[in-house]
Amino acid sequence: MNRNEYKPRIIDKKIEEYLSVFGAVCIEGPKWCGKTWSSSYHSKSEIMIGDPDGNFQNRRLAEMSPSLVLEGETPRLIDEWQEVPSLWDAVRHKVDQKSEKGQFILTGSATPNHKGIMHSGAGRIARLRMRPMSLYESGDSSGKISLEDVCKGKLTPAMTGEVDLRKITAFIYRGGWPGNADIPADKAGLLPNEYLKAVIEDDVYRIDGIKRDVSKMNLLLRSLARNESTTVTNKTLKADVKAIDDEDIDSDTISVYLDIFTRLFLLDNQPPFASNIRSSVRLKQAEKRHFADPSLACALLKATPDRLINDLETLGFLFEALCERDLRIYADSFDAKLFHYQDYNNREIDAVIELSDGRWSAFEIKLGANQIDKAAESLLNLKKSIEEEGGIAPSVLCVICGLSNAAYIRDDGVFVVPVTALKN
Repeated sequence: MNRNEYKPRIIDKKIEEYLSVFGAVCIEGPKWCGKTWSSSYHSKSEIMIGDPDGNFQNRRLAEMSPSLVLEGETPRLIDEWQEVPSLWDAVRHKVDQKSEKGQFILTGSATPNHKGIMHSGAGRIARLRMRPMSLYESGDSSGKISLEDVCKGKLTPAMTGEVDLRKITAFIYRGGWPGNADIPADKAGLLPNEYLKAVIEDDVYRIDGIKRDVSKMNLLLRSLARNESTTVTNKTLKADVKAIDDEDIDSDTISVYLDIFTRLFLLDNQPPFASNIRSSVRLKQAEKRHFADPSLACALLKATPDRLINDLETLGFLFEALCERDLRIYADSFDAKLFHYQDYNNREIDAVIELSDGRWSAFEIKLGANQIDKAAESLLNLKKSIEEEGGIAPSVLCVICGLSNAAYIRDDGVFVVPVTALKN
């Protein structure tokens, strides 16, 4: 690769850190999110297992002699290792033999079943999750405000520039795919459409060699798109498919398909906040549904920017997905975790970020500036309730906004930050 053309990613620092500690690093994530490009930047030699040249010569070589394809200057990139699962054990064995750090970088766009894999690789092969680009990585956020600083209670007020609704819808529609970075806005929907076709028509079969019902997979994906950024159950998905498409999908089939979509990194659900805040209120334990990128939900809903502007309810859910994608990318960089909060008193927080020391911050996500007052009031009321119940309240309250031109601290202490000003 031409290193001068490489566009830095937030995960770069983590890759370097992990290579200095572990014998091998496995970078996982959805197809086309930039795993190979970033891994190649950090490697000194490489082999592409999925390369079709020579009738997939590299794959056949790896199947015949896994140890042979490991030879080369280190760190050595082994791209799409899951095409030949036995490579995992070969890498683990080589790491044990040489006892050196940073020997291999593996990339994978699918998590294979454990057939052919004998060892977990724990302690030898560290895993990193890569996602599509955040707005900061794509150059669409000024980066004036650090999420890490916000979570530690620090915010320097700043004017961040005007953002209009069409720009926000364009960010959602285009997604964070590196391949879409220089594509005209009216063509940006082609990539996520092709992504979905590639996953359904090829990758699902390749993950375990079993043919599945493409039609029913598409029905389920469309239902997931209609329920983006919600905590619907599998039972509700089943009912939604029946109500909207007048088709039946068996509950077990839904579970199997969801597992496959997760193993292909097509889904990136947001876990519930389960830390012990020592409150008397029980927390719900449902995951919030997300695709790996909100552009995939757009593709499934056939939602162009113009259609989104005329459907503000759907736009609100997709904007929340955009923000939570970015919050997770930024939080990962400083070893924080992203959750959501729901309790049985019907109180919710869109996003919770927990630091490694146990402190947590509560975020409400609102598209319009006219929604900030209500969001701040909700956060303050929830904090007060947790304190009254003897629980550990959030240390920071923040509203992430779309159509706001400034980052500031309100008189009530609630932070307000435009998503187009955030970085890690």
